[in-house]
Amino acid sequence: MTRALIALTSHRQLGTTGRETGFYVGEAAEPWEVFRAAGWDVDLVSVAGGQPPVDGHDENDKTQNDFLATAGVEHTAKAADVDPTGYDVIVFAGGHGTMWDFPNDPDLARIAATVYERGGIVSAVCHGPSALVNLKLSDGSHLVAGKRVAGFTNDEENAVGLTDVVPFLLADKLTEAGAVHVPAPNFTEHVVVDGRLVTGQNPQSARAMAEAVVSTVTSR
Repeated sequence: MTRALIALTSHRQLGTTGRETGFYVGEAAEPWEVFRAAGWDVDLVSVAGGQPPVDGHDENDKTQNDFLATAGVEHTAKAADVDPTGYDVIVFAGGHGTMWDFPNDPDLARIAATVYERGGIVSAVCHGPSALVNLKLSDGSHLVAGKRVAGFTNDEENAVGLTDVVPFLLADKLTEAGAVHVPAPNFTEHVVVDGRLVTGQNPQSARAMAEAVVSTVTSR
């Protein structure tokens, strides 16, 4: 039985705007649905545990509603308490909140590095790749070094008016870590698979990213 872990941000303040953020619901709900349809076990984790802040919930979307009602979002495991050895896949769901707490969380890094070094898949969508910008393997190398990745682009950040709000530009930080950032036109479905690293550019890419993860697992 394949086991997947979906990681969610616990950060709710959108910089100094006075607005709230959190995890973008579709970016967790669509992978959750795809993985469950494949017969996988799916668990949730967040930086702080418990109920993470929600952003981008489409109340008319059945997948999102089902996820919020039945996936256990209100009592996610705390990253510090998670044993990664039982997981084959980790997915970092996006939402602007991730830009503040994902990059420097040691427990998310520990989980992802362990999954990857045990032969599993690391995946992320939209702002979720913020978890990868500082992520190093046991040999001290960046996981993304030399790998092709997708992630929310500088143009997309500008289009949503948050270039000067986020603590860094995701595409630039991925490049600094040695990744080859591969952009597509704004808000179009775009997934990049590089071995056991699977990344999607934006909310429109979440389902296709999850399907690529399933394909990668089943083809091994």
